[in-house]
Amino acid sequence: MKRREFITLLGGAAVTWPLAARAQQPERMRRIAIFMNLASDDAEGQSRNAAFLQGLQELGWSVGRNVRVAYRWGANNLDPDRIRKDAADLLALTPDVVLAATAPIVVVLQRLSRTVPIAFVGVIDPVGAGLVASLARPGGNATGFSM
Repeated sequence: MKRREFITLLGGAAVTWPLAARAQQPERMRRIAIFMNLASDDAEGQSRNAAFLQGLQELGWSVGRNVRVAYRWGANNLDPDRIRKDAADLLALTPDVVLAATAPIVVVLQRLSRTVPIAFVGVIDPVGAGLVASLARPGGNATGFSM
């Protein structure tokens, strides 16, 4: 091998090493916190959870590979102290987003954090409950689906 070819080969390898190192970095593990108002063994809750996980899978998110999911199940308990404790436990896990069911849960989550995004379901009147500014422009850290 001639000297010029060797230098070219060495220079090419030096340029590609950082690219190869970056390509081998694992994806950042995302965290989703789910706070359901149902019991953990409730058939409806399990069905909703399965549909959610299937939707994530279809979008390329796989539990254990690039996303972790943490749950709290409310078991239809409206005790504000229990909701506050469970919400604080979930937020302590520093999730990237929280999926929450029902207005009482979302209200507590918003009181505890104005920075973690909250996606809600099962909220009848999010504007009337003070969760969002308007349906067109929710503002703040909460958005979701209204019945």
